[in-house]
Amino acid sequence: MGTVHHLDDHRPTPPAEPAVVDLAKPDTDPPTPATPQGSRIVRTGRAMRKVATHDRTRSTARFTVRHGMYVVGGGRIVARRAWEGRTASRYERMLRAAEAAGNLDLATEWEERLSRFRAARHQRRMDLLSAPVKAAKGAAAAAGLTAGGLLVLGIFLAIANKNFADLATPILALIELVRWTVVVITVVWGPLVTLGPWAGLLALWGVGQHQQAAPQWVLPSRPADAGAPITPSVVVTALRDLGIAPLRKAVKEMGDAGAAMLGPIRIAGCGVEVDVTLPSGVATNEVQGRRRKLAENLARHEHEVFITIPQAARTVRLWIADSGALDEPIGPSPLVLDETATADYKKGRAPWGRTLRGDAAELSAYQRHVLITGRSNQGKTAAMRAFALWLALDPSVQFWIADLKGVGDWSMFDGIADVLIEGPSDDHVVQATEMVEAAVDEMNRRIEARHGDPHVVFPPLIVNVDEAQVAFMCPVVDKEKRPYGGAKATSRYFMAVRKIHNQGRAVDVLMWQGTQDPTDQNLPKLVREGAHTRASLVLGTESQARMALGDKAVDDGAAPQQLRQGLDRGTLVVASDGIDMPSGQSSITVRTHYLTDEQAVQVAERAKAMRKGITTLTAVERGEERDPLTDVMTVLGDAARVLTTDVLKRLALLSEDTYGKWSHLDLKRVLEGTGAEPYKSDGRMVIGRERLARHLANRDTEGSASAAE
Repeated sequence: MGTVHHLDDHRPTPPAEPAVVDLAKPDTDPPTPATPQGSRIVRTGRAMRKVATHDRTRSTARFTVRHGMYVVGGGRIVARRAWEGRTASRYERMLRAAEAAGNLDLATEWEERLSRFRAARHQRRMDLLSAPVKAAKGAAAAAGLTAGGLLVLGIFLAIANKNFADLATPILALIELVRWTVVVITVVWGPLVTLGPWAGLLALWGVGQHQQAAPQWVLPSRPADAGAPITPSVVVTALRDLGIAPLRKAVKEMGDAGAAMLGPIRIAGCGVEVDVTLPSGVATNEVQGRRRKLAENLARHEHEVFITIPQAARTVRLWIADSGALDEPIGPSPLVLDETATADYKKGRAPWGRTLRGDAAELSAYQRHVLITGRSNQGKTAAMRAFALWLALDPSVQFWIADLKGVGDWSMFDGIADVLIEGPSDDHVVQATEMVEAAVDEMNRRIEARHGDPHVVFPPLIVNVDEAQVAFMCPVVDKEKRPYGGAKATSRYFMAVRKIHNQGRAVDVLMWQGTQDPTDQNLPKLVREGAHTRASLVLGTESQARMALGDKAVDDGAAPQQLRQGLDRGTLVVASDGIDMPSGQSSITVRTHYLTDEQAVQVAERAKAMRKGITTLTAVERGEERDPLTDVMTVLGDAARVLTTDVLKRLALLSEDTYGKWSHLDLKRVLEGTGAEPYKSDGRMVIGRERLARHLANRDTEGSASAAE
């Protein structure tokens, strides 16, 4: 037989095999031709594989699995929450974690919480045993009261309508109400039974979707700019590519590719922290000077990487934030959340904000002068005001405040502060200077009293000048040609601040100042270095950072000049022993809680409720003819009685020239014969407002005047 060629591809067709005849079959059954079953199966398999691997099929499958797992994961989360809410598993888990971390104090605290939980649970179980009896008694009492009430109401209706049948009207109305309630339940019950499970599944799906409770492979892909995870290889590569030749060479020569340089990578707040021991020949300041390049090598922005110098030699500590975490708010202040919060000047700490690690940043005010500086409109006043509002919740603390901006930022302290000066003019600077000088006199009086009695205790006095650069730059001179501003020994404001810095903390007279853009002219060196707590918002240059925080803090990594103008509003770099910071660091970055004006007023009102009878003076007046009895009445304010010591202090504030040197004998002599002489109350000498008011009313009626001193 000849060769047959295929019409499609012209390939030769193999010769047909001879037919085999089955002699057992009848001759009438023709042979069945062969069909291409194998090729049909192959084509079907290929089609099914193509459908299964298509992007749309995979997306649909991932979508279905993801949302199904949301329901399953949501159910698991709800079950775990219910289990932890009813059992002690949460307390036991936290106790084990604290023990594993070696934090014995925290472990003890969780053990105490566990004991309290078990005791409360036992009490609830005991209450359940008696609950049926109490419920039965309550139901019987309620039924009796209801029946009696309906009967009395029926009697009133029958009498009012003169119809005995109305006696049963309230009971019939109640029966009708029950009938309609049953009808409504009957109608609604079916849809509720149908929709209830679906609503439950929807709730579980919502919980699972919020917690992303599904396998990672079915979850939506993360944005490309979310920031790469920080691993040892990423850190070593970032350091190697900094452009420091000795460092690059040392990494290449290390057998472990540089891993020996790294300490453990620890989770720290909204980021991670790692210590890097630099090889010989590489200085820590070389790494500090390449902060931006290091951040970019780590796939972060510059403000998301902080470099500090711990105690260990040749070591830098890197804190690397999660991408975008520092742009998230830190939440409201505890002063707003807890309306029962109080303060303690000596032992307490202000809930000022949060560190970059996410820990609470709490600041002590005890015997520490404070300086806060930074560029304008970055949150300096808000940070200082939040600190002062917390301290105002200690009623023993006195405030003398000068706001040289004068736009009402401190107006809520009217009724809290003994002195509140507000305004930016030269006259306000003069008043602020006289206020600080009066504080110096008060400090000297306390020191003299301490010589007589070493154990005498004085109430804390906070002398707060906001926008202090206005005072330092004031050109006004007094009658003796002494300037109010300036940085020389002839400057009245400068010298008064220096005196308080030198001796004030020993008798709890403290100086707080807030300034803008520090220079040697508007913030003299001797003044800025006299502060124990120094904090800075964003600044323009490293030299300004050194003025604000000191050389040591900047040399150890403090860099307020690298904060972002406008974006890091309220973020401060703090150098102080009054705030907890990691061992070996001389500064810490704090994101402060922001209190709006309305919230500040609310906190101030709580502080005022603790202080009765505070009359806030708006100026420290001098050189006038005074009426002592009227002035005493003024400083008494609304209080029923005030300590004679406090009256003398307030009189000195009212007029230093007239009352600055007054003693208790002078006050007693003025009040003698008025019926308002000092008397003892609870063992302490006080002056009664009602007695003095009665004398002044009689004096005015008689047209007399008190003898002037």
